[in-house]
Amino acid sequence: METDLSKTPEKRQVILLTILLLLWEADSEAIRYSMPEETESGYLVANLAKDLGLRVGELATRGAQIHSKGNKELLQLHAETGNLLLKEKPDREVLCGVTDPCVLHFQLILENPVQFFQTDLQITDINDHAPEFSHREMLLKIPESAQPGTVFPLKAAQDSDIGSNAVQNYTVNSNLHFHMVTQSRADGRKYPELVLDRALDREEEPELTLTLTAVDGGSPPRSGSTTVRIEVVDINDNVPQFVQSLYEVQVPENSPLHALIVTVSARDLDVGPYGNVAYSLFQGDAASQPFVIDEVTGEIRLSDELDFEVNRGLSGKCTVSVRVLDVNDNAPELTIRKLTIPVPENSPETVVAVFSVSDSDSGDNGRMVCSIPNDLPFLFKPTFKNYYTLVTEGPLDRESRAEYNITITVTDMGTPRLTTQHTITVQVSDVNDNAPAFTQTSYTLFVQENNSPTLHIGTISATDSDSGSNAHITYSLLPTQDPQLALSSLISINTENGQLFALRALDYEDLQTFEFHVGATDQGSPALSSQALVRVLVLDANDNAPFVLYPLQNASAPCTELLPRAAEPGYLVTKVVAVDRDSGQNAWLSFQLLKATEPGLFSVWAHNGEVRTSRLLSERDAPKHRLLLLVKDNGDPPRSASVTLHVLLVDGFSQPYLPLPEVARDPAQDEDLLTLYLVIALASVSSLFLLSVLLFVGVRLCRRARAASLGNFSLPEGHFPGHLIDVSGTGTLSESYQYEVCLKGGTGTNEFKFVKPLFPNVETQACAEENENAVVRNSFVFY
Repeated sequence: METDLSKTPEKRQVILLTILLLLWEADSEAIRYSMPEETESGYLVANLAKDLGLRVGELATRGAQIHSKGNKELLQLHAETGNLLLKEKPDREVLCGVTDPCVLHFQLILENPVQFFQTDLQITDINDHAPEFSHREMLLKIPESAQPGTVFPLKAAQDSDIGSNAVQNYTVNSNLHFHMVTQSRADGRKYPELVLDRALDREEEPELTLTLTAVDGGSPPRSGSTTVRIEVVDINDNVPQFVQSLYEVQVPENSPLHALIVTVSARDLDVGPYGNVAYSLFQGDAASQPFVIDEVTGEIRLSDELDFEVNRGLSGKCTVSVRVLDVNDNAPELTIRKLTIPVPENSPETVVAVFSVSDSDSGDNGRMVCSIPNDLPFLFKPTFKNYYTLVTEGPLDRESRAEYNITITVTDMGTPRLTTQHTITVQVSDVNDNAPAFTQTSYTLFVQENNSPTLHIGTISATDSDSGSNAHITYSLLPTQDPQLALSSLISINTENGQLFALRALDYEDLQTFEFHVGATDQGSPALSSQALVRVLVLDANDNAPFVLYPLQNASAPCTELLPRAAEPGYLVTKVVAVDRDSGQNAWLSFQLLKATEPGLFSVWAHNGEVRTSRLLSERDAPKHRLLLLVKDNGDPPRSASVTLHVLLVDGFSQPYLPLPEVARDPAQDEDLLTLYLVIALASVSSLFLLSVLLFVGVRLCRRARAASLGNFSLPEGHFPGHLIDVSGTGTLSESYQYEVCLKGGTGTNEFKFVKPLFPNVETQACAEENENAVVRNSFVFY
């Protein structure tokens, strides 16, 4: 069979034609074995591994398979040893019929890598059939006028064996009138002829009976017999003559039963009964079985189905030669052997199937065209004879298409065209060629501070286009580049589903945000991975109450603010300073006056904490006032702190400086950096201010000493240091005033005694008088 791949760009069509050269080449490479028919199963035909030069066990590792047309399971291959065994008893007559020699073709297919070997097994004939005649008796009518030497053909015997085991000779029992001659056809088959040796006499012997015996050439020979009954008929003068000496007829093999093949005609010049012609067929072998002749009309009709593939030509010695014409009555045969299933997606070129095609018809009826759909990445490759491989054009992509249904169509070139189709399914196996891909390049997660441990704060997710273990993803935390971030103590991850958990409570005031990378790794070989950035934002909770920086509430003595009685409405008494470690609205502070000695005298601005007067002061207002203020944040729920403020009213003075008691250090605040920094700053400023005041007081004391010497002024008992304080407009009060302060010790409380403002060249006698009348220790007298 000739093979030609289509030259179209798609390379999808294969035209199968007969090429004698390819047959010769394939036959020359074939390994041939021979064995007689009827051999018992289990018979060792050969060792294929040894004959092919392969190592022991190589057939098994390479996936060796025996394949034959029609899937006849006659042979069995033991791949481990390489032995080729007979699986069932062969019958040559069943396998090959009259075909001689009887050769069965088998293909040895190695899958990895793909390789083909042709194996031919010849089944030799044994003499297991005796000759048989189709009828127990033959009737032969011979006129008594027949001359010696006249030949009368007889029906041949049938023998299923071939060659020397077929019929070789015919004999007839001893008699006075006839002897037997065995003739041969062109195809080698034998047929008998009866020869008249002595003239017949109807009146003497009207009927003769002979025994015809057919003997084959086997050892020992087999034979079969039939009876030949001869009727001697009355003489007539003329022998029937056919109108034509040879009839040649072409009959389509698909002709219906009883179809008229040909009508033969003969004439007899005699009159009466001697002029009647009777027709009969004398060729009694298998060639005459499909036909029957009408004895009266000479019509030869079809009595059985014709098969061009069995009987391609029929001829007879006497008058009729019948040639059977082939019609396209056999569809192409397609035998497929699937190999690599599934196909790895990264294989450059892989054989997925081996198939063979054949057609029992001849000529154009036996020429075939084989094709697959054009949109598939597969093509055909010829191997030898009528075997082909279906291979991939290049690497496949399982992620694009994981399965292909390939329909192989074989169509012959006859009229009408016959088609055979077969569909195979090719699965594409996965290769780890895709790394996991995160659904987002980065993730932002939010967690409320003071969370409970093991809180689920979010989930990361990645997908993998591969399948099976190649798509099984495990998640992990990657090492962080920040040495200050103890990631393992903050976050954990579920390796199977990517869920993230907080390992401990987070504090917004300590850690507002942190970020890290997570990895996703598949379980392929080699494993592929990818990573994504995760940013965690800690959300503030209102877990810190406002903290009052000024006035300090934990001092040993309360802070006292001075208010001149001449202050106008809206006069700034002081400003409450507070902070909140929280953020956002949790740190938005508002101020509120909860309680005051004189409710209508003071007001607090809600947004900046400034304490101002609401009206003019009068003589009836008490000299000392106590205010309770509330500082509240805007959280939910809100938190607050309270502050107590003492205000003293003075006549003609704006505000003396009173040194604040040293604030006791709270060890609980040591860890709070912000508070520590603020306290240090406040202490530094206070120290510098106190130093300035002391220097100024020293100067004033010197002046007082000079004034006392001039005016015979003497100080009361105790030490009364004076202070002159200059409060600028940037402080708690809005105007600048000067005060002279006298301090007297010995009392159990700290009180203030206000006199009048100090102006140049003013007598100081009033100061001495006031000191003499003082009854409270450690009181302050201002001049």
